[in-house]
Amino acid sequence: MTLAAYALRRVVAIVATIALLSLLVFGLLALAPGDPASILLGPQNATPEAVAAIRERYGLDDPFLVQYGNWALAALQGDFGVSIRSSDAVMSVITSRLWTTVWLALYAFIITVVVAIPLGIVAAVRRGSWIDRFASSITLIALCTPAFAIGFLLIYVFSVQLDWFPGFGTGDGFLDTIWHLTLPALALATLQIPILLRQTRAAVMDVVDRDYIVFARSRGLSSSRIWLRYVLRNGSLPVLTSAGLILAFSLAGAVLIENVFALQGLGSLLVSSVGTLDLPVVQALALLTAILVLITNLVIDLLYYALDPRLRRAGAAA
Repeated sequence: MTLAAYALRRVVAIVATIALLSLLVFGLLALAPGDPASILLGPQNATPEAVAAIRERYGLDDPFLVQYGNWALAALQGDFGVSIRSSDAVMSVITSRLWTTVWLALYAFIITVVVAIPLGIVAAVRRGSWIDRFASSITLIALCTPAFAIGFLLIYVFSVQLDWFPGFGTGDGFLDTIWHLTLPALALATLQIPILLRQTRAAVMDVVDRDYIVFARSRGLSSSRIWLRYVLRNGSLPVLTSAGLILAFSLAGAVLIENVFALQGLGSLLVSSVGTLDLPVVQALALLTAILVLITNLVIDLLYYALDPRLRRAGAAA
């Protein structure tokens, strides 16, 4: 099977998955307790006439399948409706928050890769040494520490006590934005580094113990060639999976970090939209998150297919 045929098959599966997920998301949110119209108007202004007008305006009284069909057809054209809370287009609401989350995710991802992969490789090569024990200790501590605690600790140390970085806000301009996002990115990276570090260590240790590595050494190949051609290439596949999922998590799951540092990103938008039952925004965010994760998985699978000849041979045999 060629790479194009494999990609086409995966794209078809992704489209079917997105269609099913969109139905599930729409249905679950429709079953959520509370009335968006009453929440929007408030207890004093929620007269029966006002509530009926709001529900008619947003089509909340239509049958479920009619609501889903109208929403799905509009979503295919990039129109996710109008926010019940702000009366703005959902896509404009999301776009206004998008770049804060994107910059934070990329910044945290870069920190994670730069720290976790080299430290994981060194820990695998020198297993049982003080570096390996140090890496295992910090990963265990980081995994057991809540996200909000890491954020508050960084604010207290580096913003309040040392006054090196601002504790909230996004800044203006590229450099100022990087400066403001340093602490949030460190907090988010602290949650991600243990995962990638442990995966890198396990992958390298697994490859180093393989028979073909012993055979390559017996042939007198140089250490640099063994590491570049055999160890790192074969060990990179599971690491690539973890790194891709971490990036997707950074873009879609930094809810607590954004709230701790008062960042106006997609995470804080999701929390506020759920609290006010702004269903169009929540539906769009949930669907876009699912699409992001599925696309990330697709890219990882295509890279797997391109890097691992065993998958290509298996696909050809099938």
